[in-house]
Amino acid sequence: MDSTMTLADLAVAYPAASRVFRRHGLDFCCGGRRPLEDAAAAKGLDAAALLEAIAGESRGAGDRPRWDTRPLSEIVDHIVSYYHARLRTELPELVAMAARVEERHAEKPTCPVGLCAHLETIHQAVLDHLYKEEQILFPMIVAGRGAGAGGPIHVMEIEHDDHAVNLARTRQITGDLEPPPEACTTWRALYGRLVELEAELMDHIHLENNVLFPRALRA
Repeated sequence: MDSTMTLADLAVAYPAASRVFRRHGLDFCCGGRRPLEDAAAAKGLDAAALLEAIAGESRGAGDRPRWDTRPLSEIVDHIVSYYHARLRTELPELVAMAARVEERHAEKPTCPVGLCAHLETIHQAVLDHLYKEEQILFPMIVAGRGAGAGGPIHVMEIEHDDHAVNLARTRQITGDLEPPPEACTTWRALYGRLVELEAELMDHIHLENNVLFPRALRA
């Protein structure tokens, strides 16, 4: 492990590295092909200190899975049964919570105006994305035809970039997901769950961009 490795390669080889990268705002999923030393320098961070933090996280990570060693079909099943299922359940609830917060606190300057509409846009985009993966791309990969799936994979990677833009917009609307002092319980819970959504979506995209897709194209 050294600072010339890319963020993606570090997150693949040391899965606990994703927690370190999230803490420091380093994009290891869509922007994961940058060497750690370059990404750290751009953020004014110490690459050596980040490597030490990754080593520490890895020692306490227990049996966190190394997905780069698992069969492609197992990776696909995990993505669909965990990440896709979670998105289908969580996003409608977040939309409803945002609607309540905007309705009840519209008079407050800190109210996240436009968050509900933004989350509705995310929800629709995500549903469309999941459908294309489950109905087109993933069956090709599971059938052993991943080497011919360059076109669909490219489309999915572009849409992943769009998801990253949407996550950044969520933080803009919500003041970096920091609830103000006057936030009610629902408001605070909404922001907490949006933080969790961001973390899971980054792990989800990383698993596809940096593990599943490259391996499928080589199959």
